[in-house]
Amino acid sequence: MTDRVRVWDGFVRLFHWSLVGLIAGTWLTAEGPKLWHERMGYVIAALILARLVWGLVGPRHARFGDFVRGPGTVVAYLRALRAGCEPRYLGHNPAGGAMIVALLLAVSGTVLTGWLQTTDAFWGSSTMGDVHEALATLILVLAGIHVLGVMVESLRHRENLVWSMLTGTKRPLAANDRR
Repeated sequence: MTDRVRVWDGFVRLFHWSLVGLIAGTWLTAEGPKLWHERMGYVIAALILARLVWGLVGPRHARFGDFVRGPGTVVAYLRALRAGCEPRYLGHNPAGGAMIVALLLAVSGTVLTGWLQTTDAFWGSSTMGDVHEALATLILVLAGIHVLGVMVESLRHRENLVWSMLTGTKRPLAANDRR
């Protein structure tokens, strides 16, 4: 096996796979049992808060400054991907970084609207319920696009990114790779 370098720390991997499982669990309990659905929502909220902190103080590839890029950089990366000449990144590529932001926002909005439905102001609000459901559906759409992106990048760069998110390691950078 080739040399491997540590990229994803334990917290990032635990966060990622825990969120996958908890989101699946909340979907399975959307119609009941509500107690489990709400508890998983609170755990998701705690995970999101911890990830936000870790995005500021964690190791290099966990930090938002390492992978959050502006729209121009993301569009340029997607154009390069379409042309078949996108660089390989050791951390998240610009499109992956944009997906992380989109997923964090969608999950946070879903958690917030779920919690709001437990408050006096929004108890029984069908509008808040509709927004909660729409955001939950958006999570699934974004997750599908995320999985597709992981598959494309894994094939294009001949690197199993799912395995990398399990082990925390990737192959070292080559001359035309980024960070």
